[in-house]
Amino acid sequence: MNKLTVGILFGGVSSEHDISCVSAKSIISNIDYNKYNVIIIGITKQGKWFIYNDNVNLLPDDRWVTSRNIVPAFISPDTAVHGLVTSRGEIIKLDVVFPVLHGKNGEDGTVQGLLQLAQIPFVGCDATSSGVCMDKAVANAVADAFGIAQAKWCAINLYDYRKDADACLESAIQKLDFPIFVKPANAGSSVGISKAHNKDDLFRAMEIAFKEDKKVVLEEFIDGFEVECAVLGNNEPVAGEVGQIVAAAEFYDYDAKYNNPQSQLHIPAEISAEKRDEVKNQALRAYKALGCEGMARVDFFVTKDDGRVLLNEINTIPGQTDISMYPKLFEAVGISYKELIDKLISAALQRGGRI
Repeated sequence: MNKLTVGILFGGVSSEHDISCVSAKSIISNIDYNKYNVIIIGITKQGKWFIYNDNVNLLPDDRWVTSRNIVPAFISPDTAVHGLVTSRGEIIKLDVVFPVLHGKNGEDGTVQGLLQLAQIPFVGCDATSSGVCMDKAVANAVADAFGIAQAKWCAINLYDYRKDADACLESAIQKLDFPIFVKPANAGSSVGISKAHNKDDLFRAMEIAFKEDKKVVLEEFIDGFEVECAVLGNNEPVAGEVGQIVAAAEFYDYDAKYNNPQSQLHIPAEISAEKRDEVKNQALRAYKALGCEGMARVDFFVTKDDGRVLLNEINTIPGQTDISMYPKLFEAVGISYKELIDKLISAALQRGGRI
């Protein structure tokens, strides 16, 4: 059997660059080398592209960029190239690309658009769905249009906020009441998110969020359990197990997610089997409504008082680290990490018309 050549694309100009490097290491360490030739493609924090051919253990903490075994190269949008062009003028054909680019400039449809122009199959959602899911305001609007239950919310852009911050916030307070969660519309992994208990908090939270994006989403506080469901597939997607997060901090921010060992993950979630089935069904519904393909992790709240299932957000390139929920939720239903990677690549090839 001829091996397929898979490009693993990692790093990127994003606040989640470091997590991307760790995710890529996990994928590269678990992929089936009997089936695939792997080309490792790294993007630095400054946006420079390289082929990397060295020890995978150097990926975390950006130690890979100091290796002598890197060659400048980029994915060409030219369909005749169908792969990489190196600084030496060499062309390396790629059968499929696995983007492992969390956050901006990778999870937001930018890289997906490049790969669609190049007509190279790739793992995960297309450019449109990636962009929609990345922008929390747009995703929330789509969810509302499809009648998918979620927290009350509103969005404020930087221009309007600078014109009259007080009026913007008063309108939000009237709609949402305190406490209010403040999030950049386009960021990832809880970057720039704050919980405001009063108006002074809210002013500070807005400034933090605007450092990440020119549009901010404000949401009402939901007293509930945070649960996550992994979804895989194209036209007939399937859901993995439902997991639950118990954050070490007041909420599951970036530090609680990646740096605080006191944060706990429960698989399966500590809710009833019936409620887990409801979460899975809602995850599949949201996945389809927002046009997702390939993979996504769909996050929800389950309210403590009446058990309502409320959509929180959809991550189209979920973390793939050793502690990440996405592979663990499929492991819980009998799909190993190696098998999961194989299924994700197969889904990419199916969508690209290759199999």
